[in-house]
Amino acid sequence: MSSLRSILFRHLVRLGSLSNRADVSISQLRASMEKGNWFLSLAIPCGTEILPTSAGGVPAEWVLPPSKSYCGTLLFLHGGAFVMGSPRSHRGLAARIAAASHLRALVIDYRLAPEHPFPAALEDTLIAYRWLLKEHCRASEIVLAGDSAGGNLVLAALLALRAAGEALPAAAVCLSPATALDGKGESLRTLAERDPVLRAETVGPLVAAYVGDHDPAEPLLSPLYGDLHGLPPLLLQVGSDEILLSDVISFAERARQAGVAVELEIWEGMWHVWQIGAPWMPEATRAIQRIGAFIQRQLAVHTQAA
Repeated sequence: MSSLRSILFRHLVRLGSLSNRADVSISQLRASMEKGNWFLSLAIPCGTEILPTSAGGVPAEWVLPPSKSYCGTLLFLHGGAFVMGSPRSHRGLAARIAAASHLRALVIDYRLAPEHPFPAALEDTLIAYRWLLKEHCRASEIVLAGDSAGGNLVLAALLALRAAGEALPAAAVCLSPATALDGKGESLRTLAERDPVLRAETVGPLVAAYVGDHDPAEPLLSPLYGDLHGLPPLLLQVGSDEILLSDVISFAERARQAGVAVELEIWEGMWHVWQIGAPWMPEATRAIQRIGAFIQRQLAVHTQAA
């Protein structure tokens, strides 16, 4: 059963979210997210250090939890339908995941559509990953993570790296990931009235700005349709009440069929990227704790094998 706080939070999210309204422009969406609308403006954990940097030419920031005993690096990719968001808007979420995982986080400010459509955001992701490998750590010490559009970029980056024969990270974590951009998922319609954050008819045009002239079913846009063999262990968290549910379930099934170790968590009564509600909402806090435990398990496997 959902907590009383999550029920209240859900109603507040529905009232405060602009991404479910058709009368809001991209510039208004960006301004709302960047000034810190109420559910993205929760304070980062006390003692967290923020250090601006350049990840091979991609603007980014290090998000460093108070504990300096890091066992690896989290490359975090923010959500925002590919048209909005930044390290600033998501540093609280990245900081809590990093702290739960005993990692430092690198959050990149990838280029946004419509000014920079596909494959700009994916290119920036790959540049940052390769920079980490060159300057800071081994692939076995890196975990990719992202929410929503950022989860799409995580999966697309894995496909691109594997196709290029490059070293893959130890694991990847996707929060409410957009696994397909072709708009065919069943829950886009069946759960349209339950998701307080997203509406297919309003998010669709934003995603189209990123897709541009490309086929939205291309695997690097819709990883659901890609060859998933050889990917690292994955943790997928999705809410039972969000419009991306069916696509996430389909991706998990296809990944398992391809031999990928997948942990799929469907959180009853939760919605799109509810993890942003930590620490106020207990379900969000527990979800982040589970992410931290998953990451620690995966990194321990590589440490033992070294």
